[in-house]
Amino acid sequence: MDTIFLRDLRVPTIVGIWEWERRLPQVVSIDLDMATDIRRAAGSDEIGDTLDYKGVSGRIRDFVADSRFKLIETMAEQIAAIIIEEFHVPWVRVAVHKPCAIRGSRDVGVAIERGTRL
Repeated sequence: MDTIFLRDLRVPTIVGIWEWERRLPQVVSIDLDMATDIRRAAGSDEIGDTLDYKGVSGRIRDFVADSRFKLIETMAEQIAAIIIEEFHVPWVRVAVHKPCAIRGSRDVGVAIERGTRL
């Protein structure tokens, strides 16, 4: 199985458990690894034969921007579900980063894998 990936998709959103986090948008960064078979697209050189990563990024960007999660764990789980269900991807790895969430740390986040990697 091949992998199409997307790195550092930055989206401003409301996320967090603290009162101030519920008022001020923060930028989260999202990394995606999506299993797919690219052989057909490689042979045809047509976008319709592959996973459209521009379509994926737009859908996820809109979803996250409109969300109001308390936990990045919930955000990651729902992103994975969208990719598997709407884009028919058998396996996905989603990492959600919340930069500067911990004083003295550059980054904190969660990474999950869902589906079956063939």
